[in-house]
Amino acid sequence: MERGETAGLLIKARGLAALRGVLDSQTARDLLALLELLLVECPEAGSVAQVFGRLWEGLALEEHLLPDAWRSHLVGRVLDDENPFSLEAEKGEMSPFVLEQAMRDLRTLREMFALDAETLLGRVESAVPELAGIWVPWTNPEPAEESPRHTIARKLSMAEDWGACAELLVGHYSRHGAGPFGHHRAFHWREGGLRAVSRPDPVRLAELVAYEREREPLIRNTERFLAGLPAHHALLYGLPGTGKSSTVKAILNEYAGEGLRLVEVTKEDLAELPDVLEVLRGRGPRFVLFVDDLSFEEHEVEYKALKALLEGSVEAPPENVRLYATSNRRNLIRENFSDRGEGSDDVHGRDTMQEKLSLSARFGLRLTFPSPDQARYLQIVAGLARERGLDVAEEDLRERALLWDRWHAGRSGRTARQFVDELEAELAEGANRLP
Repeated sequence: MERGETAGLLIKARGLAALRGVLDSQTARDLLALLELLLVECPEAGSVAQVFGRLWEGLALEEHLLPDAWRSHLVGRVLDDENPFSLEAEKGEMSPFVLEQAMRDLRTLREMFALDAETLLGRVESAVPELAGIWVPWTNPEPAEESPRHTIARKLSMAEDWGACAELLVGHYSRHGAGPFGHHRAFHWREGGLRAVSRPDPVRLAELVAYEREREPLIRNTERFLAGLPAHHALLYGLPGTGKSSTVKAILNEYAGEGLRLVEVTKEDLAELPDVLEVLRGRGPRFVLFVDDLSFEEHEVEYKALKALLEGSVEAPPENVRLYATSNRRNLIRENFSDRGEGSDDVHGRDTMQEKLSLSARFGLRLTFPSPDQARYLQIVAGLARERGLDVAEEDLRERALLWDRWHAGRSGRTARQFVDELEAELAEGANRLP
């Protein structure tokens, strides 16, 4: 790239409009600063070295979407930036002038994309020969797993005209979301805001042994929700360790590629539920609001905050949000005999009791996950052992699993998994033990 071409590219980069935020990252700013330094007839070696070293360090920490780290960073910014183009595309409300400007901005970004590692490093070493041989070109390993982000990154990398890819990006944003929703599938609500979960539990439906009948209604409900059909809020009830939470997380992982996102909210943060809903309202993805181990003591009144979501209030609840809650209590709220009017000062005690008991009835879908009987427990053990490739005779596996069950309180899927964990560790120790 000649000096004149570099100067022209810098002018166009400063003039980005609809996608202006794409280059508003420290890495992009470092690259633009490097190009400005290289415009000087005899650039100062120390300044070039400092900027290039910082750029190299930043790119080394980037997500591995493409083999070239700068190109990977730039495509990641295109996918993740919240701007007029991506937000309108996510909501399906694209205005013609925003689309036209985005197409022009994308063509400028395609020119920035052409600056691969070897090109930039060659420019640096040519302009400042004393810096030759200091750095190696940055490259990324192959991605560990395929995702919609990797797919669209590859398509962009092969396209000569990014302006023509605008509709491709519109489809991506409308299905997967813009900004953090396009990058992450799970979030926590913490301290008044969403926090992305960088390493969500990877459990998949295929890994959950037994309880297929109990899970099926929730899977069908989720598919309807994603299709824009009427779908219910869901309550999963059962004793600890029966796979309620794992089912919700596995459903997220199964359908994240179709635009499903999960936001976990603790019981203590339910008072902020209106703020959570306001953040999610109108966004492109479909959100499961996940409340794990939901239950209330007699004096706790946070359950009232759920009513606006479950049945609505003056303001209609968001159509793109459904609540999936798990609980060890069928009725969610502890009921005392005083609630039945015995020894209570509440003149309308029965009304008080009905208000509490009605919360679980507000969930359109209520699923029970019972404790496994011996046959189901052994089915779970056998399935887990098979998944992990443990070489144990069927009778030995059964005998040891039942012995483990007697030693541990409460038979459950969790107990079965703990037994298989122990068995796997013992077999590994035996295989690694020196003769």
